[in-house]
Amino acid sequence: NQLSGPIPSALGSLINLVFLILANNQLSGPIPSALGSLTRLYSLDLSSNQLTGSIPLELGSLTNLHYLYLDNNQLTGSIPTELGSLTNLQDLNLDYNQLSGPIPTELGSLTNLQYLDLAYNQLSGPIPTELGSLTNLYYLYLDNNQLSGPIPSTLGSLTRLYWLDLASNQLTGSIPTELGSLTYLSYLYLYNNQLT
Repeated sequence: NQLSGPIPSALGSLINLVFLILANNQLSGPIPSALGSLTRLYSLDLSSNQLTGSIPLELGSLTNLHYLYLDNNQLTGSIPTELGSLTNLQDLNLDYNQLSGPIPTELGSLTNLQYLDLAYNQLSGPIPTELGSLTNLYYLYLDNNQLSGPIPSTLGSLTRLYWLDLASNQLTGSIPTELGSLTYLSYLYLYNNQLT
């Protein structure tokens, strides 16, 4: 649609809500922390708007959430460690924002995750070795950030991985031989780094 203006905090009163899909509008302003009250939410999609500010810590209370899409906005700040509490999550998409800081090690707790997209942000620091615990993962996009350090050998544990994109970062060191265990891998992008 062509909805504009802020997301009303009053939506936090709809405590029986299971799906909240506001994607592909012109919504602006911050994500209301009141959405953290919607503890029955199965899917939250706020993608492709003009939302600003940080990701509310309160979203970590949405423990029934299976799908979280906040991509294609103008969100800033760090990825909250509280998202590591969303252990039912299958899809987490935060790409095309202006998020900064490290990738939280707590994301390694999201063992049901099948799709993780953090691309096209300003994330820095190392790729957490804990991501090697995400053994149900099919897609991992970390490209076009400012990630540094080596590629963790633990990514070789992601034996269901179909797509791995670490391109356009500042990664160093050699390509881990453990990636040779990824026998389902069809797409591997490592270009535009400082690998040796």
